Amino acid sequence: MAQLWGGIAAVFKSWNGKKAISYRRIEQIPDEWGTAVNVQAMVFGNMGDSSATGVAFTRNPATGDNKFYGEWLLNAQGEDVVAGIRTPSPINDDTKNEQNKHLQSMQSLMPATYKELDAIRTKLEKNYHDMLDIEFTIQEKKLWMLQCRVGKRTGTAALNMAIDMLDEKLIDEKTAIMRVEPKQLDELLHPIIDPETEKTARLIVKGLPAGPGAASGAIVFTAEDAVAAARAGKKNILLREETNPEDVEGMRAASGILTARGGMTSHAALVARGWGKCCIVGAGALRVDVKTKQATIVGSDIVLKEGDVITLNGTSGYAYQGSLPMMDASENPRFKRFMTMADKFRTMGVRTNSDTPEDAQVARNFGAEGIGLFRTEHMFYGAGSDKPLFFLRKMILSNTVAERKVALAELYPFVKASIKKTMEVMDGLPVTIRLLDPPLHEFVPQGAEKQAELGKALGLAPEQIRERGEELHESNPMMGHRGVRLGISYPEVTEMQVRAIFESAAELNKAGHKCIPEIMVPVTCDVAELDVTKKIVDAVHADILKRFGLTALEYKYGTMIEIPRAALLADRMAKTAEFFSFGTNDLTQMTFGFSRDDIGSFMNDYLEQKILPADPFQTIDQDGVGQLIKMAVEKGRATKPHLKVGICGEQGGDPASVEFCYKNNLTYVSCSPFRVPIARLAAAQAAIKAGAKAKS
Repeated sequence: MAQLWGGIAAVFKSWNGKKAISYRRIEQIPDEWGTAVNVQAMVFGNMGDSSATGVAFTRNPATGDNKFYGEWLLNAQGEDVVAGIRTPSPINDDTKNEQNKHLQSMQSLMPATYKELDAIRTKLEKNYHDMLDIEFTIQEKKLWMLQCRVGKRTGTAALNMAIDMLDEKLIDEKTAIMRVEPKQLDELLHPIIDPETEKTARLIVKGLPAGPGAASGAIVFTAEDAVAAARAGKKNILLREETNPEDVEGMRAASGILTARGGMTSHAALVARGWGKCCIVGAGALRVDVKTKQATIVGSDIVLKEGDVITLNGTSGYAYQGSLPMMDASENPRFKRFMTMADKFRTMGVRTNSDTPEDAQVARNFGAEGIGLFRTEHMFYGAGSDKPLFFLRKMILSNTVAERKVALAELYPFVKASIKKTMEVMDGLPVTIRLLDPPLHEFVPQGAEKQAELGKALGLAPEQIRERGEELHESNPMMGHRGVRLGISYPEVTEMQVRAIFESAAELNKAGHKCIPEIMVPVTCDVAELDVTKKIVDAVHADILKRFGLTALEYKYGTMIEIPRAALLADRMAKTAEFFSFGTNDLTQMTFGFSRDDIGSFMNDYLEQKILPADPFQTIDQDGVGQLIKMAVEKGRATKPHLKVGICGEQGGDPASVEFCYKNNLTYVSCSPFRVPIARLAAAQAAIKAGAKAKS
């Protein structure tokens, strides 16, 4: 009895163990849930060759194939299978692979017991209508079922199982949609190694394919080093003999995981699969020495040292030397079918944050219903930015309105071309164009060499460039001379951008396209700012109608709500604005008083000490920022009942934030192109949870 109570107490105490706390934080499981203890009779799989133990899945958890999938060990206990101490055998011949084809299956060694287990598998699926993870023990030829639970699966497997079970009439459409977590869609779009490059890449070692996609990074040998590397912004591959629950922090931080031991039901495989992380297990030729932080390959002269870069193919189980080029996974017809089905239930729109025609096309291919944020300043960064950046700098360094207008005229063709090409890609869909937002000092060169170069081009002394940069310098530029404030000081800058928008739309409409521009004024805190800017918009709009001989040119005029005062005065803002778009990045900064560029030094402390439940720049802080959004929606629509409302911050692709937006009646969410499918699914699931009916 003392032993029994001691065992029960140990399970309860484990809830507050270091590994359990880490796992809960990663999986966002509330501490207050607590744990439970099941007490059952012990059975033994280590009583000779008539006994065995195993773990199985009613379907393949990596691919979703409708095949009984599992591993077993003769004369062993359950811990031996999952701990990765021994590489287990497959339970049947159907699921053998290159690494275990020489091992004997349960189907061939114990055919009668396997048949009994297979029948139980079928019964469980019919009862639970889902894929189950089951554990069993055979004690002297008698089969004992220990437990079953809904099994972890990769994104690919989740999608395939949902479609298969729907076709098998095991589940309905709503259930199928709820079966795939939005974040799992990210796995379906995981990069894979360029197949042509992979043909000639140097293979290091082979193992079992336990996680999706591909990953490359510098080798680390401990969980602590993986966490440190990730915090330093370095991609890393965690290489271990085998993993255990103490490693979960490092496994989460790593780009990929490679282990020397273990099977498809080992700790590393199960955890990586649940997270959709690239993982290879059971690479038996690896010999890992954590003390010297290096690994050797049996039968090879290869020595892998800490910091060496390798690439994993988690789909094939192959690891290669160096960093191999990646490419997007090919489109899956089942993915398209699933997303079409999800859209039948979705009632909230999904747009994209895109700044180039290329990004816009990607987003449109992923089902975006317009652009929720087009940043006009994107053309001053990256490839092809030299000329427009030069003219922008010329405008910034102008001393008079006349000089500024000359520079703006030179800049105009670049602004117009960028806007026009993107609107053309989004033909028939709305495009929300944010007027110039960043503070001007960001564009003035800081180094002496660049200042001299610009001075020479403009016929100015380097000192003049430096002095102008110093004049523009601000102590807190996030709250400085930017956004609408630039337009109020320099109305000609606003006029140039608005003209580019309307002229592009007019030309495209005349060419047979349908353009729906939405002009968004950023960083507003009072309706008076909108009114002043609207006069410029009205004047340019009237001029374009006259010049092009048009009777109408459709557009919307609105604002970005990113300052708490604007949210508090939303009823006034809505008198002029036809739409609101919440810039949740800045709204979060302004509400918390946190700089998102500097939170790296303390946010981990806040999360570890549970001061905050989550990083508010990753998911909407529903208690604080969320209340401002809710208030602004209600007040804005009290003034203008059909006010269009969306969000365009980073949280637009976060499933929890999407659900919050749905509950608060936002018209749409907008996110980066590759997160559009995630937002679409999250919006559909939010509607299903709320009991919405499918569209006909």
